[in-house]
Amino acid sequence: MRAVVQRVREAKVEVGAEVVADIGPGLLVLVGVGGEDGSGDAAELARRIVHLRIFPDDEGKMNLSVLDTGGAVALVSQFTLFGDARKGRRPYFGGAAAPEIAAPLVDKVAGAIRSLGVDVQCGRFQTHMQVSLTNDGPVTILLDTQKSF
Repeated sequence: MRAVVQRVREAKVEVGAEVVADIGPGLLVLVGVGGEDGSGDAAELARRIVHLRIFPDDEGKMNLSVLDTGGAVALVSQFTLFGDARKGRRPYFGGAAAPEIAAPLVDKVAGAIRSLGVDVQCGRFQTHMQVSLTNDGPVTILLDTQKSF
């Protein structure tokens, strides 16, 4: 699984005129599911998100997690994180998991984040969403459960 994690002052997700997620300080997480991903990846990604220390402590150092700060997570599925544009001008999305595999895994990530004590609000799977945010920093981190850095 891949995720783009952004530290935000606020984030909102809309589907048409309906607001489906609206958070204050915390994380906006765009998550993509690959064809090789499973339940273990969902648990690992949730653990990494919740414990990622990208919030400032009293000395201004990135030393606190969203769990430490009491922030929330806005979780948005985004299959385009598996877009491969190395050839040509149109991305190839063959590395992304099929929707019937991806949707339950995104739900597992959300559930695992909740079980770790963080409020999660989710976008709506397989819909056209408008995502707005105020990136704080800016701080943006890439996570990938299939790669060890």
